[in-house]
Amino acid sequence: MADVATAAGVSGQTVSRVANGRANVDPDTRAKVLAAMSRLGYRPNSAARALRSGKFRSIGVIMFSLSSYGNSRTLDAVSSIAAQSGYSITLITLGSATQSDVSGAFLRLTEHAVDGVVILIETHRLGETELALPTGLPVVVVDSSADYPYPVVDTDQALGARQATEHLLDLGHETVWHVSGPLESFAAERRREAWRATLVERGRAVPEVVVGDWTADSGHAIGRRLANEPDATAIFAANDQMALGVIRALHEAGRRVPADVSVVGFDDAPDAANYWPPLTTVRQHFARVGDQAMRALLGEIEGDEPIDARVLVPTELVVRASSAPR
Repeated sequence: MADVATAAGVSGQTVSRVANGRANVDPDTRAKVLAAMSRLGYRPNSAARALRSGKFRSIGVIMFSLSSYGNSRTLDAVSSIAAQSGYSITLITLGSATQSDVSGAFLRLTEHAVDGVVILIETHRLGETELALPTGLPVVVVDSSADYPYPVVDTDQALGARQATEHLLDLGHETVWHVSGPLESFAAERRREAWRATLVERGRAVPEVVVGDWTADSGHAIGRRLANEPDATAIFAANDQMALGVIRALHEAGRRVPADVSVVGFDDAPDAANYWPPLTTVRQHFARVGDQAMRALLGEIEGDEPIDARVLVPTELVVRASSAPR
């Protein structure tokens, strides 16, 4: 840094300001310093910075899976906000959400010197009685039913399921069949409970729940069964992929969508508008979830007081051509 200051004809403090991206440097002076840095091959030492400031400018992310659409979209949002805020990401994926797995991931992240952790594990009832999170790092939990002393950010799953179910009932269907996500999924549970509660509130029969695994293949297998149910005129699938499989099965069985059966999905995946017919679905705002999670975490890292809050990001019903009056 002293060599850069001499080459640029400025003080060491000015070099420090430029290296740290401070705004209070004259543009011409900044250009001279950057040119000197380039000529001398100077790079700021992030380890030395961390020792001085106590901050590593790094966020740890613990995830159960990268394969699901929602997880990948949320991770993308978390990564974008981190980059904009000058933080890097260290990602650890887990095979399961056991106590030892999560504790081990925390230990590894501590060794990687992170300032805070985002936990994104979509697993049924990650309560404090089942999973004790190690202390010593700021934490934000995404997509969980847990009552943690940390900020928890999630899509309003119940609102979305209610919007889908009420939409189909308002179209004149006697009841709504539900293709649920896996039983261990917190999001699937919230959607399933809200679907059932909406039918009960409206005084409608509650059909037997059929459970898939989020894939189009599982939706197709379930759709073949539902195609033989004459009373199944309206189907709410817990995600767009399963809805796609259901629609294919209905077409194969000669049941028209939406003339004979209306289908609604959940997510509003990028291809949903290009299904045949274009899919009516519940839009999740994954970017908002990631943004809220990162802002809560950065607020705890950079602030004086920890934040204890629960944030639910609203959903939006997107009506297309796969749903119609009975």
